[in-house]
Amino acid sequence: MTLAYFNEVVADTKKQVARVIVGQTRVIDQALIAILTRQHALVEGVPGLGKTLIVRTLAKILGCEFGRIQFTPDMMPSDITGMNVFDLGSGKFTLVKGPVFTEFLLADEINRAPAKTQAGLLQAMAERQVSIDRRTYELSANFTVFATQNPIEHEGTYPLPEAQKDRFMLKIEIDFPGRDHELELANLSLGPNPPETLIDSGVIEPLLTPDRLAALRLALTTVVMRPELVNYAVDVVRKSRDNDTILVAAGPRAVQSLVLASRAAAAIAGRDFVTPDDVKEMAVPVLSHRLALRPEYDLEGLQISDVIRTILDDVATPK
Repeated sequence: MTLAYFNEVVADTKKQVARVIVGQTRVIDQALIAILTRQHALVEGVPGLGKTLIVRTLAKILGCEFGRIQFTPDMMPSDITGMNVFDLGSGKFTLVKGPVFTEFLLADEINRAPAKTQAGLLQAMAERQVSIDRRTYELSANFTVFATQNPIEHEGTYPLPEAQKDRFMLKIEIDFPGRDHELELANLSLGPNPPETLIDSGVIEPLLTPDRLAALRLALTTVVMRPELVNYAVDVVRKSRDNDTILVAAGPRAVQSLVLASRAAAAIAGRDFVTPDDVKEMAVPVLSHRLALRPEYDLEGLQISDVIRTILDDVATPK
């Protein structure tokens, strides 16, 4: 799998996505980064911005199965993983697989479920396998979780455990579209084929199979990240541990996520080498959900993104 073919597939994917999703180019790029690096993403945005539609569209185009879980306060871990049910006809227990047995999983409003239920995803995200009644079942090699949460609604929600937040490679923040894009969306909705109907209408065709997607990921290994840039990424993460405003700093997994995301961002941009700007661009989405401010700075309204940019200013940029 060559990088030229990689760039061709990415360009075709973006072209197909644009038929369904209006705007949101940055969001699509970051979602592709999570998919192509076999990682998971936390998606944050108010309702109605197309979070579900984006994941469904990418699953269709990349030839992967799509599943969805609507998290609620009364949900149990077995509602995610599945359970063994006694079959009266055969007199045996039969496994009824839960929605986690898929390839692209949308965990919708994950922070509405308590930590016990959220932890039901932790093994699946970390090991791509689940344990049910002392038996372990393998998940797809393409298993990817996109977990959504509402940034403005706190009543009836539960903060994600730190261990689970660290399993997400990056946090994708979806903002309101610009006026031109919103106007385009309104006009498309008045037409005979609204965007949300295109996925099942046959207009959107798969570009890959799961096996070809796995091969596509190998092309990322041809992208060069110079040693000084790897050192730079390490220093940026380590600097978060020396900042007086930060209560919870980033761990070693953040370093792994930052270098992998930077390399994927370079490939998606059509380059076979990583630049310092790639690292800087990915620093906020990779670190923002891993860091926690000290209470006094949180009360003052200090933003995590501003702290990360200060860290980037403090670490010397390689030339």
